[in-house]
Parts: sequence; structure tokens; C-alpha cells
Amino acid sequence: MQAISVQQPWAFVIARGGKSISNQALPTAYRGPLLIHASMRVDLKACDSPLIRSAGWDPGDPLATIGAVIAMADLDGVCSSSLLDRPSCDCGPWAEPGFHHWRLTSVRALPRPIVALGRTSLWEPPAGLLNKVQAMLTPATPNPLH
Repeated sequence: MQAISVQQPWAFVIARGGKSISNQALPTAYRGPLLIHASMRVDLKACDSPLIRSAGWDPGDPLATIGAVIAMADLDGVCSSSLLDRPSCDCGPWAEPGFHHWRLTSVRALPRPIVALGRTSLWEPPAGLLNKVQAMLTPATPNPLH
């Protein structure tokens, strides 16, 4: 599994399922599960964007935190069409021209953020962080004695 650090409010709208594209400067051959980490930086201009507001941006929501893993998604593909001078790549309103569009599916917000240090580009989460994420996303087994 890999992880990526994303500035707020972008990480929030990914976690809440409103944003299915992550605009990245570089492509990746990686496909599979991807932790969404809210970096320590906030894109203040984006907080007032109509697109962000329409996706339900709420600075009071626990998923609006910084410095924590807030969701898990599947990285299913990368579209690089916007770099090939094509008029449209059909990746939707979240896709910015001049970037590789990482397609995110099956986004699952965590019940609560997990504080973690992020990194630039893709990074491999430590085992302890993966264990915490797994514990949060695994349904509790009912106790047969109750």
C-alpha cells in the first residue's frame, strides 16, 4: 500500500467522496490502495472556491484536520491527456490542465483522523499506521457471549 499527502481542503473533498481526481505533477505506475493524508499545508485560496464549497467543505469537520491520514481510496489509473495538447480529457471538473490526473475510486473516509507525518510524492506508510487504518476499517466481530 502507498500513501499520498494532499493539502486541505483538497484532501477533505477527496475523503468526503466529492473529488475523484488528484492532480499530480508526475505520473505513477502504482495501482491499488492509497491512503489519503492531509498535509500540514492548507491552500487558503481553494477554501473559497465555489467547487470546494459545493463539495461540502466544512473547516469544523474532523476530516478537515491537517497532519493526519483521513481516508483510503483505490488508485485505478492515471490520465495524462491534458499534457498532450488535447482539448479535453473528460476527467471532470476537478481535473486541472497541465497535470496528470490520478483517478481515485472506492473512497472510504476514516471514522477519525490518524495523526501521521506525510511526505511529498508517493510514500510507503509504516506498519503501525497501516495497522491503525486496518483496525478502523475492519468491522468489529460480535462477541458471542453477549
